[in-house]
Amino acid sequence: MAVAARIEPAERGATRIADRVVAKIAAQAAREALDHVPENGAPPRASVTVHHDSARVHVSVELGYPGDLGGQCGAVRRQVAERVRALAGMEVPEVAVRIERLHATDAGGNRGRIR
Repeated sequence: MAVAARIEPAERGATRIADRVVAKIAAQAAREALDHVPENGAPPRASVTVHHDSARVHVSVELGYPGDLGGQCGAVRRQVAERVRALAGMEVPEVAVRIERLHATDAGGNRGRIR
């Protein structure tokens, strides 16, 4: 009876994670980084470009205003990079955050979209 040769795990093949899966991870991570999505606001959306073991991520968000826009964008960048690295095993050299809309709250509590 012949004994099968043992093949090391790294030599068995490759795992490819689809771009859309990485984009879903990034969008969820952006949601986690934001304190809340403004009322009537769309949840964060993401698109990615994967090249080998590296993912460049573009995230679109809607934020409340007034607020610390730079701080919120920084939190999104950090969380997205960390989660993609942890869950997909990819380096994330770039996370571009685009603010699609601002949702204002005035002193009276009225909310609305800033056009």
